[in-house]
Amino acid sequence: MGEVGIEVGCVSNSSIRHDSMLKMMKSFDSSSSVQVLPITDIPTLESSLPSSPPLNPIEAWLPITESRNGNTFSAMFHLLCSGIGIQALSLPFAFASLGWVWGMISISVTFVWQLYTTSLLIKLHESPSRPRCSRYLLLAITAFGTKLGKLLSIFPVMYLSGGTCVMLIITGGATMQLLFKTLCGEAADCHAKSLSGAEWFLVFTTLAIAMAQLPNLNSIAKTSLVGAIMALGYCTLLWALSVSMDRPKDISYEPLVKKESGVDMFGGILSAIGIIVLCFRGHNVVLEIQGTLPSDSKQLSRKTMWRAVKISYTLIAMCLFSLAIAGFWAYGDEIPFNGTILTAILKIHGDKVSKSMMILICIQIIISCLCTFQIYAMVVFDNLEFRYISSKKKKCPWWVRTCIRLFFGGLAFFIAVTFPFLGSLAPLIGGMTMPLAYVYPCFMWIAIKKPSSKSAMWWVNMALGCLGVILSVLLVAAAIWNLSDKGLNANFFDP
Repeated sequence: MGEVGIEVGCVSNSSIRHDSMLKMMKSFDSSSSVQVLPITDIPTLESSLPSSPPLNPIEAWLPITESRNGNTFSAMFHLLCSGIGIQALSLPFAFASLGWVWGMISISVTFVWQLYTTSLLIKLHESPSRPRCSRYLLLAITAFGTKLGKLLSIFPVMYLSGGTCVMLIITGGATMQLLFKTLCGEAADCHAKSLSGAEWFLVFTTLAIAMAQLPNLNSIAKTSLVGAIMALGYCTLLWALSVSMDRPKDISYEPLVKKESGVDMFGGILSAIGIIVLCFRGHNVVLEIQGTLPSDSKQLSRKTMWRAVKISYTLIAMCLFSLAIAGFWAYGDEIPFNGTILTAILKIHGDKVSKSMMILICIQIIISCLCTFQIYAMVVFDNLEFRYISSKKKKCPWWVRTCIRLFFGGLAFFIAVTFPFLGSLAPLIGGMTMPLAYVYPCFMWIAIKKPSSKSAMWWVNMALGCLGVILSVLLVAAAIWNLSDKGLNANFFDP
């Protein structure tokens, strides 16, 4: 758990403090320098409408809410890019563990559950009586209070932003290494020597931070479009490639967990469910993405955001369901243990897969990781810039923004090199952060909306919240059991 301590230590001090924002607003009101606050046209329009949420002037200086000129398409691009990750390639193994029936039930229930909690976040984003909550931590503080809100949400929010960037460096660097081996590894006339794992991490980080110089979340909409196309592209190529090739002989669709007994069987079931649950991601940036949309009394941001969610989540569902079904149909129980559809292809059809196809898949994964990095890193940049604004009471100049991005890039690279086995801990940490997507929105709805305890909404949210807490505890317990049973290859500083 060493990497978790570093993540929390490096970012938690930069988390947004609700009371600090209120104090800063008061200090701005009493300062003569506030006459030149660079408030954008759209927030000014919002503040002039009586039924619009009150405007927090600080948000015009922060990268997430600096520009509110987004639309359905930009939000859709962000949601697609942040919502499809390399974790989805493990879905066929989850189906191999559970079998057809329970695999389909698990992925269907999970999809509906996370779509429901996403809709709750969208509805809670804005209210006529308070400023828009364009950050997950701020909404948690609004719902649960300052102390409890920070206690519950700081770690999952910061890990799912900064920690995701570290995982993208590990994944992107490893894929770059695989691309080099594919291009040059077996060629007799190729005398180039591959870089080390740490050097590939550095190459990826350099490219990611170079792309991260765009000023705000709204400005990377085209980057998110490219990332979304690449993610949909490599997922489609992998499941189509699996279906088009001959299936192995004597494969079985009998659930792998039936071959186990006792605790091993229980742990296998929970691990498979954990893979499915954690494949649906991006909930920690939903409010931030909605924060890029304009909102007024005639067109609330939640309407635009919900349109974007319906389109993007339909595409995500098509992508993930296709991967799971096609991958399990093609390989059955032949999928390597804890492997992905890509490792299954390389193991079973390695010689039959064309070099150009592997190169195309690797390039798409690398570009997708680079583009996704920008969305999750923007949450960290926003938090760090808030610290600067809190102390200086002025907008970050361009050179400070550049230094912040370079600092975070160096820190993320250091953590990736120090803990290259972070992916092995994903089930454990994922179980700990799962409440952010599946539990907290339900309880936040009850805390903010205060429905009657006899109403259907109260019972639905309370039931889902409690079920999510139980599932989170079980997933963490299963991850600890698997780590203690199978061990952990803790290759510190040796990617």
